[in-house]
Amino acid sequence: MLIEKKPAVDLATVRARVPLRLGLAGGGTDLAPYCDDFGGAVLNTTIDRYAYAFIEPSPDDRAHFVAPDLGLEENFAPDLEVVAAANLKLHAGVTRRMIRQYGGGVLPPIRITSYVDAPAGSGLGSSSALVVALVEAFTTFLQAPLGPYDVAHLAYEIERIDLGLAGGKQDQYAATFGGTNFIEFFAGDRVIVNPLRIAAPVLNELETSIVICFTGVSRSSEAIIAEQQRLMATPGGKALDSLHQLKRDAMEMKEALLRGRVPDMAEILNRSWLAKKRTASGISTSQIEQLYELALDHGATGGKVSGAGGGGFMMFIVPPRHRVPVVRALNQAGGTATGVHFTNQGAESWIV
Repeated sequence: MLIEKKPAVDLATVRARVPLRLGLAGGGTDLAPYCDDFGGAVLNTTIDRYAYAFIEPSPDDRAHFVAPDLGLEENFAPDLEVVAAANLKLHAGVTRRMIRQYGGGVLPPIRITSYVDAPAGSGLGSSSALVVALVEAFTTFLQAPLGPYDVAHLAYEIERIDLGLAGGKQDQYAATFGGTNFIEFFAGDRVIVNPLRIAAPVLNELETSIVICFTGVSRSSEAIIAEQQRLMATPGGKALDSLHQLKRDAMEMKEALLRGRVPDMAEILNRSWLAKKRTASGISTSQIEQLYELALDHGATGGKVSGAGGGGFMMFIVPPRHRVPVVRALNQAGGTATGVHFTNQGAESWIV
């Protein structure tokens, strides 16, 4: 259904930014068919790394898609069917859906520029965050009547249905809402985002105890996710049992966080890592196992891969007194280890 509405900001420049996330527990239970059959639950928090999207008037009478972090730039006649052939599929998918649904079906000559503070396949939800950033930018550009739940659900539909990209639901909601959330997923695309009120000293201690490490390998999660979805549909299988464990871990992790029990969170993180590896092959690699053991040898008390696995970022809980030795050891082993800062703000957009 087309909503006959032209851009109300008269082709002004719109910018949007959306935070990336760290999955603390429950990742994988937001995948169908598990969440439809049993209900999923995840605990995540957003960090000060972002996906950005800008919409501005075109320098000519064509539509432009630009991703300088990927070294890609494309331009087209401003026609939705022509745009569909773009190599920048996320830009094309969001543009087609938003213009059809909220822009009267007429694509004006605009330039859409994006970049992300993490490589694709990072395990920080960067692809979904970029989709949310693009949707958020178009929401302001077209003055579309969308609230946070609408933006997250629309981003999910564009990514998973319109574009057919494999994955779950948590990343779109984490990026849109921001902060530390316990998110529940049910049949019929029903999602409940529960923002957690955590005492500042507890958040400070957790933030000071987290180290993330980029393995140097960006991976495609589609094969891992496809295998997880196939195995979780097998009643009584180890993958299904492991997903049940991951959901229980998300609930226990929430309680430990609310009570400020960071050592308990590290124990749950380790247990979840073992369960996650049973949901599909390829989640861990020899490099990942080496970095995991190295971090524990130098004082980390818990760790896992962020996201689907196979590469990307790893996350560790480290008692603050051991932070420097862990970071140094991971960097010397070929990783790129740093701390993180949490953010409470979700998707933002503004007119220049």
